[in-house]
Amino acid sequence: MVEKHDLIHELPEFREQIHQMKMDNAHFAKLFDEYHQHDHEVRRIENGVEVSSDEYIENLKKQRLSLKDQLFAMLKSDEASV
Repeated sequence: MVEKHDLIHELPEFREQIHQMKMDNAHFAKLFDEYHQHDHEVRRIENGVEVSSDEYIENLKKQRLSLKDQLFAMLKSDEASV
């Protein structure tokens, strides 16, 4: 089984803040949705449900990591402003 990388598992200490920011910040919500779309596709490929090239999945993982970094920065920025 493939390890989960959804944002709540990756950043459990931000669970409530993630929920609040999804409701209050449209840009955060958009990036959150993109992150989860990428994560879902990576898991489907790694579980053998979909087939892709190694290059495609590596690029998808890099995009997912970039989105996670952006979301984390937004969470930290929001946390600092409280």
